[in-house]
Amino acid sequence: MKEATPPERILALARERKIIRPRDLGKIPSMHLLRLVRKGQLVRLSRGIYSLSDGQSTEHHSLAVVSKQTPRIIVCLLSALRFHELTTQQPSEIWLAIGNKSWAPAVDSVKLRIIRFSGEALRAGVKSHDIEGVPVRVFNPAKTVADCFKHRNTIGLDVAIEALRGALRRKKATVDEIERYARVCRVSRVIRPYFEALA
Repeated sequence: MKEATPPERILALARERKIIRPRDLGKIPSMHLLRLVRKGQLVRLSRGIYSLSDGQSTEHHSLAVVSKQTPRIIVCLLSALRFHELTTQQPSEIWLAIGNKSWAPAVDSVKLRIIRFSGEALRAGVKSHDIEGVPVRVFNPAKTVADCFKHRNTIGLDVAIEALRGALRRKKATVDEIERYARVCRVSRVIRPYFEALA
């Protein structure tokens, strides 16, 4: 049986992983990537990020692209609300959490909104989801609701209240879970009256 050519191996890898980077190619020279782009068989999604030109994208495709390029980021606030179906808004930017001293990522294909977190607020409530073969880290619904109250001056109190109401109504999070993350985010006193109003 004939051995696959480098372009065939790259296309097979792109079919398997959905989104690929030059480092995924192993010993295959990256010039083959550029040739496949010129032939229209691959598309360049962002700097160093490629996928099949006829690949089926999901609703959260941009989250996969950003996470492939910068794996240590965490999807937060409005983008996390959208991911968990806790808002009807479609944010024009991808909201990302990074550490206080981390370099802010730059992705040329999408607009990013960087929010800096520290300590337990950065580590708590992170869950990895597979999107188009890429592990994407997203704060869970309860932590996202607490973050919305913490950053209510940035995103709007109405958005935070909508998130709280939606998380409880759709059983995406319990009062106890939200309270636990509210303590981490130091917004227990802020959020308590809204629990009482929704009870």
